[in-house]
Amino acid sequence: MIAKTTKPLVIVTGASSGIGLATARHLSAAGHPLLLLARRVEAMQALKLPNSLCLSVDVMDRAAFLSAVETAQARFGMADAIVNNAGVMLLGDITRQDPVEWDRMLDVNIKGLLNGIYAVASGMAARGSGTIINISSVAGRKTFANHTAYVATKFAVHGLSENLREELAPSGVRVVTIAPGAVETELLSHTSDAAIKAGYEDWKTSMGSPVLSADDVARAVLYAYQQPQQVCIREIVLAATRQQA
Repeated sequence: MIAKTTKPLVIVTGASSGIGLATARHLSAAGHPLLLLARRVEAMQALKLPNSLCLSVDVMDRAAFLSAVETAQARFGMADAIVNNAGVMLLGDITRQDPVEWDRMLDVNIKGLLNGIYAVASGMAARGSGTIINISSVAGRKTFANHTAYVATKFAVHGLSENLREELAPSGVRVVTIAPGAVETELLSHTSDAAIKAGYEDWKTSMGSPVLSADDVARAVLYAYQQPQQVCIREIVLAATRQQA
């Protein structure tokens, strides 16, 4: 039986921390029922958000992803939006970085995002409405030292998002790319090279003021989504004022 809610269902991946978790809070405050997906379910459950379904799903597991979406839609109605936020940042010197780290980023940042698109795009196109929001990075627009494989994945997110927008626009479905600069999240902790991590932290400190917070990015997501359906904010690029690159 579908629960009675005034707002439509939104799906958020990578919702256990950082941008995903902050986005879940903002969407819930706006009255949306939520499907929250991440490998760590406890952090999502700890939010105690009303009308939310929290499931431990790896975005690389297409069957589990599709099953989760079907379960949520049976409870809350069809998904009106998805925020494809799940991602990993494994920085490294390309001459020394373990290729296993490239594989992980390609799998999560690109294939996992495509799984999210696959889960909702056909239904949205058939209904003539919906919003797909892909979380990318300024690293999808320019290069940075020790970012080669990561930059490759984020340039891919920008490219596939623009192509997807062109394909879905005639059916009334919006595609939005959110490209943050440095954000204070646990994303950097995934990097295994201690020297590169220290250099990244020094770079953030050199700005002389805080970098973006997860809430800053979540507000940008909400702004784009809350525009009338006939208005598509194609891309938002945001960074701390003092971030030059």
